[in-house]
Amino acid sequence: MRICSLLPSATEILFALGLGDSVAGVTHECDYPPAAATRPVVVRPRVDAAASPAEVDRAVNEFAARGESIYRVDAGLLRSIEPDLILTQDLCHVCAASPDDLAAALAGMRHEPHVLALTPHTLAEVWDDIRKVGAATGYASRAEEVVAALERRVKAVEAAVANPATRPLVACLEWLDPPFCAGHWVPEMVERAGGHDVIGIAGKPSFRIEWEQVLDAAPDLIVVMPCGYNIARTVEEIEKLPRPAGWEQIPAVRAGRAFAVDANAYFSRPGPRLADGVALLAQLIHPECTIHGVPPNASKAI
Repeated sequence: MRICSLLPSATEILFALGLGDSVAGVTHECDYPPAAATRPVVVRPRVDAAASPAEVDRAVNEFAARGESIYRVDAGLLRSIEPDLILTQDLCHVCAASPDDLAAALAGMRHEPHVLALTPHTLAEVWDDIRKVGAATGYASRAEEVVAALERRVKAVEAAVANPATRPLVACLEWLDPPFCAGHWVPEMVERAGGHDVIGIAGKPSFRIEWEQVLDAAPDLIVVMPCGYNIARTVEEIEKLPRPAGWEQIPAVRAGRAFAVDANAYFSRPGPRLADGVALLAQLIHPECTIHGVPPNASKAI
């Protein structure tokens, strides 16, 4: 079976299921596991990823206003691969290519492949997407094993933070300029890690906020997780951005509990590593608890 993955999370799912050898095409962002980066790239952005957060936001809005996609599908390469299965998404047209981006390429293919769109909003739906990929590839049993292991991992984290008397208030920022709160599965991850998300809404998209909302929420912990950024890029952008008025008075900042994290690996992509993200959040929210399996070098105080 030849499979093209048009989103990084789907690529991670395929490799987790043992289907790495079947992955014949990926996106420019597919970098995990490292072997994924060796596959032909069939999707590239039309927005400069090296641009500042404000410039990226402006470019995305301009493409949206014109009704254009921010992604370019290499139709010729896709046709030459002749995939049996294409994995895409219909959740966020900023985060990855959508079925609409495939229309022209599919029209010229001799044998139309099966297209599976993944649209999760919660952790349970992410796990269900792993099952869907398993069913579409003949790896249903392996998918159940992977999901069972992920569920056990999250439950172990929940058990580790079950006894603390307090549930700290947490603000998760998915973008900085302009500021957005994190949505979809992230507020649920915070809850399972023993905290309470004071801005984001579980199962709902992220949305633009004002810095005053962060100040008014008075979080005990701030986690900065810009979508699509690793920890090095996140720290770089934080250092460039002037702190809003009143920043130093936020309880989290006063207590030295504001952190940058590797969003690309553990929060932005709805795939297997979200379980690692729950463990990472638990360590940040409850440093007094012993959390096993926390990914190393995934957070940095800011």
